[in-house]
Amino acid sequence: MLRQFKPLSLVLLFLTTAGWAQSPGAADGPEALTVDQAIALALERNPQVLSARARTDILQGQIKQVKAQAFPSISLNTSAMRWRDPGILNSTFFDDAPPEFRDILAAYASNLFGYDVSVAQPLYTAGKVGTALQLAKLEREGVGIDVTKTEQDIKIQVVRAFYSLLLAEKQLNIVQDTITQRERHLAMARTRYEGGVATEVDVLRSEVSLANAKPDLLRAENGIRYARSVLNHLLARPTDFPTKAAGDLSFRKVETRPLEEIVAAAYSGRAELQRLRLNEKEAEAQRKLANAESRLRADLNVAYGFSTRLMSNLVDPNFTRWSLSVNVKLPLFDGHRREGMVEEAIANQRIVRLARSETEDNVHLQAQTAVDELKRADQTVDAAQASVKEAERVLQLMEQNYRYGAATTLDVQDSQTAVSVARMNLFQSLFDHTVARAQLRYVMGLDPLEKNDVQQVNP
Repeated sequence: MLRQFKPLSLVLLFLTTAGWAQSPGAADGPEALTVDQAIALALERNPQVLSARARTDILQGQIKQVKAQAFPSISLNTSAMRWRDPGILNSTFFDDAPPEFRDILAAYASNLFGYDVSVAQPLYTAGKVGTALQLAKLEREGVGIDVTKTEQDIKIQVVRAFYSLLLAEKQLNIVQDTITQRERHLAMARTRYEGGVATEVDVLRSEVSLANAKPDLLRAENGIRYARSVLNHLLARPTDFPTKAAGDLSFRKVETRPLEEIVAAAYSGRAELQRLRLNEKEAEAQRKLANAESRLRADLNVAYGFSTRLMSNLVDPNFTRWSLSVNVKLPLFDGHRREGMVEEAIANQRIVRLARSETEDNVHLQAQTAVDELKRADQTVDAAQASVKEAERVLQLMEQNYRYGAATTLDVQDSQTAVSVARMNLFQSLFDHTVARAQLRYVMGLDPLEKNDVQQVNP
């Protein structure tokens, strides 16, 4: 009977083991990602984004705490006490009293039980509670802006890392194509040498040229590993996870808006400027809160319960105890504490205004730099595309000429190098143009990932 179940047990053990082995990869998501999928995964898992979002929960708790200051505080109080108070026995008059009178007034230990419900309600706080609540709400809005800022930063970093991986893969392909070309040329040189129409120097030059390309291959492979590890770090994946970038470096012609419009959009859309404008409002609320420290405050306190020596009387109405009081407090002197708080709030207002002015200058500079970089990359792509076509045509002619003895090995090698450099420059230009487009949108406070493109030309 056991022998019949043994194969089934092995199959189940294999499936379970395979499931455990695949679980880490499944948790990290698919290997191949498009740029929008990479951004979505980063926003879902990146610790910086998760930490920024978690702060909203903290603010929710703080707002509840501030709101609680405006609501009544209700508590149930109970007490049980055994006590003895000599009272009149400590009076000097008691020394002259007759002995029989002193015996009557002897102090004995007794019990005292009681319970009550007390209510405390602020009546007037000179706007402190309302200002504190306004301040908490402003900070909650500010935390939302901080989340947007963090998400924007992660998006632009993912865009750079994603296209850096694509660029590294393109560079590796170029190096591999170059090695293939040089291997083909080496075979051609050996054939011509065996046929007596080429010298041994041509063969040696081809071998040296091929050997010199091998370090470039190692550097390109290392470049892919580094680019992938940077992207994995942003995606909260293991750095050696085999992430693949599904996409291509392409040229998308965009119309650049005037710099004044870009700067105006950046002033309105950039999260850090929105945050600083909100900080100015918070500084004003802090000043109002500091001024309220020296103003009148009124509180209502109510208590109702029972107090008795015997526990059997704890529900007897004759032993009811209650109190109602209105407490009014007007600070007269606090050692200049309020003045210090007001000075601090005014200084914070000044600092925030200066920070906003400085940030606006930085944003203006970023906008100018982004526009210039996009224009430069636009022109570079056009020149690089023309250079690749010319270099490939020259290489084709040189290889044909070499077959017929009209070109030397050095001519072919120079043409091969020119093609490699031209292709490298083209893909670098495409990368620069793609990142420049994303950077310009980021500077304007927009989503760095483009949704609609006017024109697309693949190399």
